[in-house]
Amino acid sequence: MAECNFVEIAKNAKLASKKLATLSTDIKNKALLAIAEALDLNQSLIFEANKKDLELAKDTLSASVFNRLKLDANKMRDMIQGVIDIYNLEDPIGKFLMQRSLDTGLILSKVSCPIGVLGIIFEARPDVISQITALAIKSSNAIILKGGKEAVNTNKAIFKIINDALASIKIFPPHSITQVFSREDVQEMLKCDAYIDLIIPRGGNDLVKYIKENTNIPVLGHADGVCHIFVDEFADLEKAKRIIIDAKTQYPSACNSVETLLIHERFMYKEELQKVLLSSGIELIYNVENWHVEYSDTKLSVKFVSSLEEAVEHINNYSSGHTESIITDSRENAAVFLKTVDSAGVYHNASTRFADGFRYGFGAEVGISTNKIHARGPVGLQGLTIYKYTLQGNGDIVNDYIEGVKHFNHKDLI
Repeated sequence: MAECNFVEIAKNAKLASKKLATLSTDIKNKALLAIAEALDLNQSLIFEANKKDLELAKDTLSASVFNRLKLDANKMRDMIQGVIDIYNLEDPIGKFLMQRSLDTGLILSKVSCPIGVLGIIFEARPDVISQITALAIKSSNAIILKGGKEAVNTNKAIFKIINDALASIKIFPPHSITQVFSREDVQEMLKCDAYIDLIIPRGGNDLVKYIKENTNIPVLGHADGVCHIFVDEFADLEKAKRIIIDAKTQYPSACNSVETLLIHERFMYKEELQKVLLSSGIELIYNVENWHVEYSDTKLSVKFVSSLEEAVEHINNYSSGHTESIITDSRENAAVFLKTVDSAGVYHNASTRFADGFRYGFGAEVGISTNKIHARGPVGLQGLTIYKYTLQGNGDIVNDYIEGVKHFNHKDLI
């Protein structure tokens, strides 16, 4: 796509974002219901398009990527339900986060508002379109979508169904949801900081690193998912077996699947635990040379540590900052772990697979952020908002306070 054409798309999205910011909750909810109904009525068209993509990709993609590309009845049900879940969530826009009287009749407010235009770059996950579209609509953001070429037919089908549904809502602004397709479009998107406010990549390590290194636009996301589980010396064996098997085998290619298992040397059931993991189909890798590895498979790096402190140090050195868990019946050790591990998600006696916007009750997510500013962890509606300060006065001027004519009272109202 030529540069001028992409810039025109971005300009239109920016204009649409201004109109989206004024939409009522009722209009946004009507749009979401229209999308959910349209997806339900057109399932056969989406499956047909997906079959074309699967046929073209069957000899070119890894098993994990092929599984992400494939839509089935369960994924379709989740897509539709995800839109309905967001419909049921409270509108995050226009909320008073703070309200303070600076002086009589001079009121300062901190109010939630949309970010503006989001550039979404994702790989073989066509179900991402409905998730992110629903989140963008409820949070009053415009989006420009760029999906992977392996899902082009499915992406086009879902996009058309969504935009046809939005067109039935008369007040809903056109150009709110846009889709582009080529690598050239990605290059232009990364340059388009005049119109795009945030880029959210959803894909492999190489994709995310490339985007972060080639744009001045803020990027929200994570490059990889190297998650850890630490089996403390005071761990319960049954809990350890259940949690680790779930975290590794329930969906091995997920970014919240565990990749490294740390076992305390004094855990008395360590031999039995390893035998159970092997019998469940997990390949245990010892003598690891590189501890920052995302297998996306049933492989699991294993290391024995002599203390809780050594486990925490290892995690903070080698983790991607995604999600870590400790298995222990010691509340004291759990508290230390939760406080000192520096990741977006830190768990006690729970599988790392819980790191998900749907499971957190966010309705859906645009991705997982390992950033330390703005949003962290699964990013749902709240992560797609920012805030502004508004000040209501009545001819007030700073000079009155400089000269002592008036005085601040700084009284919180909410």
